[in-house]
This record gives sequence, structure tokens and C-alpha cells, in this order.
Amino acid sequence: METLTEHRSVADPVVYGYLRLVRVSTARQKALAASLAEYCRQHELLLSGVFTERSTTAMAPAFTGLLDVLALPDTYGVVLPAASHLGPKVIAAGREQHIEAARARLLLVRGARKPRPAAHRTTSPPSGPTRSSSTGCTPALDTET
Repeated sequence: METLTEHRSVADPVVYGYLRLVRVSTARQKALAASLAEYCRQHELLLSGVFTERSTTAMAPAFTGLLDVLALPDTYGVVLPAASHLGPKVIAAGREQHIEAARARLLLVRGARKPRPAAHRTTSPPSGPTRSSSTGCTPALDTET
């Protein structure tokens, strides 16, 4: 895997994690925090802290705290396990704008899935029975990931 800092001239790439954990087990929380730490290790980023949201409001205290540290001069960006950690679409759009306004990078451990090319899709042989297949993605985890 190529590392982020090999492609950009970044001094002390300080990032902060953000987790939206509404009704999530302690084990799940630990696993998500570990995924942020591992991502940062692999990409030579310094994970300086993790903000954890447990409420469903648009301007939760954890997100306000994140915005405060993103305003610091040495902060490179924010790391999320997945885009869904910004909240529901209506809230997430505004939060993305706040992060962009802070001139911080938004880094996702697990980015959006890309559809596979048609040549890679499983098809039935011409002589066999036909099956209908869905072209949509099935999430591997619940919406709280």
C-alpha cells in the first residue's frame, strides 16, 4: 500500500478521528477506534485524538470540538471509518462543508464502494437457469459504521 505522505509535501500530518456512535456496543467502539489508529499508522499520519459523538443533533459537542481543533494551524484533517459517521445525509452535507471551510482533508478508512465492471459480474451459463442479480451494493455492516 502506498503511503499518503509519499505523495504530498506534508510536515507533521496531524489528524483527528471522528466517530458517530449512537447505540453502539463497547466492542464495536473499540474496533472502530482501532481501525482509525491502524489507518493512520499505515498512512504515516499522527492521530492526535478521537472525538466521539453519541447524540443525534446536527451540532453535537463532539463535532464542535472537532471544528475547534481543525482550526489549529498544524491540523491536516479528520479521519472517519466511513462517510456515514458524519451523520444522516442532511446533517452530513453541512458537516462536510464545515470541514472544507476549515481547509482540512476528509479521510475515509473505508471509502465509497465502486461498482465492478460488467466483465467481473457473475453470470449464469447460457444453458443454465437464469438468475436476476441486483446491481446495488449490500452494506457489510449496519448504518452506524
